Amino acid sequence: MRPEELTAHVGQQVALSEWVEITQARIDAFADATGDHQFIHVDAEQAARGPFGTTVAHGFLTLSLLAGELSVQGGGVRIDGSRLTINYGLNRVRFITPVKVGARLRNRAVLQSAEPGDGYVQITVLNTIEIDGESRPACTAESVFRVYV
Repeated sequence: MRPEELTAHVGQQVALSEWVEITQARIDAFADATGDHQFIHVDAEQAARGPFGTTVAHGFLTLSLLAGELSVQGGGVRIDGSRLTINYGLNRVRFITPVKVGARLRNRAVLQSAEPGDGYVQITVLNTIEIDGESRPACTAESVFRVYV
């Protein structure tokens, strides 16, 4: 779709990503990158005795996937005729359900708003990061982007 067509899609699902598996290797790499080595993330033996029965992904790991594999662009939104799309920030982030190692996640994105600016359209997208087989999502977050035309 073209930037000027975005307002016609407010309230609609605009992207659905592929499923992404959360492996222990991914969790460990995130722990190394951030320095967050809490046992519930990286120690399978100790985590097995904890509240989740296994290791779980960091909430911020789940959220960070919105920048890549679970991104709106990766999920199917194509904005033709734009020069550049930048991440402008996040609103209302909630970590609802722990993501256990081996879980599969996907992002369902709904366009909440599209407001013209000076040379850009600012869009807000509600991301619901679903866990395969779970009734409640892992995370919800509003992403704000500026689409430069």
